[in-house]
Amino acid sequence: MSSPEPSTTAGRVDRPRYPQVRVRLTGADGNAHILIGKVAVALRRHVGDQAADTFNAAAYQCGSYDELLRLIQSTVRVS
Repeated sequence: MSSPEPSTTAGRVDRPRYPQVRVRLTGADGNAHILIGKVAVALRRHVGDQAADTFNAAAYQCGSYDELLRLIQSTVRVS
């Protein structure tokens, strides 16, 4: 059973699906593939393979960089 979708307010995510997983994005390369990799590695390490695989599939379906960033913010805590 999957956890409920996080609620959003004006495009801002109130609580990510995996709040115990934190990924540092500030000061990092903004390349979409690198961001996807960082989140997938953190999910694999802290939650498991299924969460990482599900995130990867959703990330590669994103139609824009902004959509990818919203997905990341709705999945993990970012700093």
